[in-house]
Amino acid sequence: MSRSPASADTTAELALTGDLTRPARLTVPDLLAWPQHEADVSFECATSGTQHHRFTGPLLHDVLSAAGPVFDPARRKDRLRFLIAVSGADGHHALLSWAEIDPDFGRAPVLLAATVDGALLDRAGAQLVLPQDRCGARHISGIDAIRVDGGYASWA
Repeated sequence: MSRSPASADTTAELALTGDLTRPARLTVPDLLAWPQHEADVSFECATSGTQHHRFTGPLLHDVLSAAGPVFDPARRKDRLRFLIAVSGADGHHALLSWAEIDPDFGRAPVLLAATVDGALLDRAGAQLVLPQDRCGARHISGIDAIRVDGGYASWA
């Protein structure tokens, strides 16, 4: 899925797709309706050195859980085979495992940031924020798509 970056007079959208019972299109105003979490983050950026920012937004786990990932309810660990692919309007991509964000496993407080340093990201689009990462490479700006994929049932 691709789209051009949002223009100055539009609100950016991100598409939740993949193995979900309730795929959706969300904007920053939609994300603001979720419980907000704050993260003061420092990370190294290859092009501009160490960055320090305060992000707010809902947890990625909460938003994706509400979209209904198609886990097999008879198998508690079925969710561990799911991957999450995040892409930005600028062509950057990141891949996470469900286990990273799941409270029963990695419990990483990954945000879908709606604000950075107090400024709304409604025109630029939500940002993926991984407070635990030392490097900022997986901080995807202007998210346009998040795909949940459970197609890894067997490697045999």
